Amino acid sequence: MSAISPFLRPFYAMLKPAGAACNLSCRYCYYTEKAALYPGAPRVMGYGLLDDFTRQYIEAQPGRQVLFTWHGGEPLLRPMSFYRRALELQRRYARGRHVDNCLQTNGTLLTDEWCSFFRDEGFLIGISIDGPRRLHDPLRQGSFDRVMRGIALLEKHGVEWNAMATVNSLNAPHPAEFYRFFKSIGCRYLQFTPVVERRATGGGLSPAGAEPGGQLTPESVTPAAWGAFACGVFDEWVRADVGSVYVQLFDDTLAGWAGVPPGVCSLAPVCGQAPALEANGDLYSCDHFVFPPYRLGNIRGESLAAMMNGARQQAFGLAKQAGLTRQCRECRWLFACNGECPRNRFATDCHGSPGHNYLCEGYRRYFAHVAPCMDFMRAELAAGRAPAGVMDWLRGQGG
Repeated sequence: MSAISPFLRPFYAMLKPAGAACNLSCRYCYYTEKAALYPGAPRVMGYGLLDDFTRQYIEAQPGRQVLFTWHGGEPLLRPMSFYRRALELQRRYARGRHVDNCLQTNGTLLTDEWCSFFRDEGFLIGISIDGPRRLHDPLRQGSFDRVMRGIALLEKHGVEWNAMATVNSLNAPHPAEFYRFFKSIGCRYLQFTPVVERRATGGGLSPAGAEPGGQLTPESVTPAAWGAFACGVFDEWVRADVGSVYVQLFDDTLAGWAGVPPGVCSLAPVCGQAPALEANGDLYSCDHFVFPPYRLGNIRGESLAAMMNGARQQAFGLAKQAGLTRQCRECRWLFACNGECPRNRFATDCHGSPGHNYLCEGYRRYFAHVAPCMDFMRAELAAGRAPAGVMDWLRGQGG
């Protein structure tokens, strides 16, 4: 990959078929307010735009694998007929490429019919759930029972699913309870992401990244709590579940240790591979940067490939590395962290430089904590052995 051409790799657009609309109003949600960007405009993606995007998206991918990611808001607010049409268009334009689909949902609208459809069409379903009832319900409108019903339906119909949890001010102090809950419901693929949001003085969320101002929301996790949480979940996982439960943060940390690209953009050296496509065709640099300065254009007037390979998006992706603070550049964990997500870079580093990652303290604690196990697992991989051997090694160390 050329240093000046980061988009010779595949990119993964976050499609918003229902725009920012959702049937829940989770207290920490960063996306429902985006409806204010389009007052009076249709809030759902029409079939003509779906056709335009499908053709352009498949044509723009450099490889044989193409992944469609349906996101929201709540994508199940669009009818099944919309997704049937999407699959027809994918088959029409695939031209020998292999196309997969994943859909992120809060799970409350799942039915037997939806689950049969997802099974038959091979969808991977991501379920948003923040842990057991007492940690989920207060911030997610008391939806726990409906989400669990949705998970039961996915299991009943044999649909592949994973869990996406936020780490917030409520559940962060309870890492063991959090992790054991997901094991108890049979979750084998778990992703979790910290809630870090700021409110602007005049209302609404502050722009992501280094823009000054804003007050952290009450639901946001502190750096110390994030570090303690990540360490606590790791300790639960590494003692018994390596190779049987897959936790994205830990997999991507090991990737950094092994010198291979992580699966998540937040820990990669450059970003810009996960643009967001709004229901009207507007393309934004990133799902977390859906603010007017980061609007690249509209696919009805500009080529998707041209926008993704254009100077603005390339600069956006490379700015992640170029904008590292001095503390980041001198950090022993830079190889694993790469300054984390630019949306969180509104703090000041130890040298007084702005643009430092707010969660730095937590990540430094986490990387130092997991380093011995990561060193062992990297050596096992280099020797052609499975990293699950770390569990026996830990027992031998008295861990």
